Amino acid sequence: MKTNVLTMVVLVVAVVVFLWYALAFPPTPMRIAGLAILIPAFTLLLVARIQLGAAFSVQARASELVTRGIYSRIRNPIYVFGGLMIAGVILWTERPVFLLIFVVLVPMQILRVRREEQVLEAKFGTAYLEYKQKTWF
Repeated sequence: MKTNVLTMVVLVVAVVVFLWYALAFPPTPMRIAGLAILIPAFTLLLVARIQLGAAFSVQARASELVTRGIYSRIRNPIYVFGGLMIAGVILWTERPVFLLIFVVLVPMQILRVRREEQVLEAKFGTAYLEYKQKTWF
């Protein structure tokens, strides 16, 4: 549990420092768009992380099948909102060419999701398959 709290604290501090820094720059349409994506994505990532609770792990393991809250609609909201946060930061930097990061990031996340799905299906069987049919990504 201490690791989960530490992860959250580090994430919150990093975003607060980024926003402090970001707001010192003159607003441009691209920076505003970046922040408009980053802030809600960060908020939803935090909510998803809190809802995941003790079931969170860096390595794929199946301790609990979380199907409430955001997880009732999206199976992997941390990946979805983490990706959106990265997109927001990239837009804020006004270097859209960095969006090419997603050429590497998306396949890596898909592979990770597949590994996690195998672990969850092995542990929870039919319950996981039913949950998977009702949710996106």
